[in-house]
Amino acid sequence: MHTYGTLVGLVRRTAALSLLMAGTATLLQAQRSPAVASAQNVSTQPAPVQPAPLFLASDAAPAALTSASGSGYSSSVSSSSDAVATSASDARFNLSSAALDSSQPPPRRSYGRPNYSGGNTNSDGSAKWTFMAGAGFTLPIGDTHVYETPGYVFQFGGGRNFNKTIGVLLQFDYDHFGLQTSTLNNQQYIYNYGCTLILQEEDVCTLVSGLTGSNHVWSFTLDPTFTLPTNGSLGAYAVVGGGFYHKVTNFAEPELIPTEFGEYEEEASIDEYTSNAFGVNGGFGVTYKFSHFSNERFYMEARYVLLLNSQRVGYTAANVGTTSYDGYDAYPANSNRTTYIPVTFGIRF
Repeated sequence: MHTYGTLVGLVRRTAALSLLMAGTATLLQAQRSPAVASAQNVSTQPAPVQPAPLFLASDAAPAALTSASGSGYSSSVSSSSDAVATSASDARFNLSSAALDSSQPPPRRSYGRPNYSGGNTNSDGSAKWTFMAGAGFTLPIGDTHVYETPGYVFQFGGGRNFNKTIGVLLQFDYDHFGLQTSTLNNQQYIYNYGCTLILQEEDVCTLVSGLTGSNHVWSFTLDPTFTLPTNGSLGAYAVVGGGFYHKVTNFAEPELIPTEFGEYEEEASIDEYTSNAFGVNGGFGVTYKFSHFSNERFYMEARYVLLLNSQRVGYTAANVGTTSYDGYDAYPANSNRTTYIPVTFGIRF
């Protein structure tokens, strides 16, 4: 009986010891598993790449690098490994001017307002030189319309642009006018006045018939031009100016010219009057650019022109029989102040 009780106690102690050992092993396994998993995760994830530090010349200080020989390294490390490590360190901390020049960004540039100035361009991008040519019709106005009829005009010129707004042109204009029927009739009356039948029979004078005539003005003017600010293809400008004006009125009579093939009629000039004067002009124009990048522009322009002529004394249809004038000017209207409006179309470039 005593032996049976001893055996039961031994079995109980053996079972308790086995349970204690199993619990201890389970606890150790549970503590070890998170550490292993963490180590595995760390080993499988790539280490982030750290950018190499950039040392500027102004912030860099000489670095005293000590040798690794006194740091307790194993003698099994080869001298070649030390050389490679030393070269990498030297390359990393190379503060020479060549290394700094290659690693540092270029100096920052300063940017301001674009400057387009060149041989043929102003600083704002506009062309320095400008040219124009055009033609159209011209309308006499005021007292000039009493003597003359509408005609034609052509013009051309060139000049200098100082910027996109202001320029100046040296311009030539030729304006041609006809003469009113009343003007021609009055002039023919003056020419035939005093040519009596007796004088005609004596071949002292001959009556004028079929009188024709015309008038023209040519000029050289200096014309400042002011371009108005606009957007797109359409533009506008204002122009004023002044210069020298030369006015000529010519009277002609039909004349039969004999040839071996017969006779033909042509206008033979019988009288001419000229006048020189200073004149002024001013007007407005509109332009149309053919493309966004084109300098050529179609223009349409109208100006008012005033010739500051000096009135002269002469014969007129009203005073030919009463005047005391004994000169040769039978058309003093050529020296009257002249006003007209030329309307022109052309190209500016």
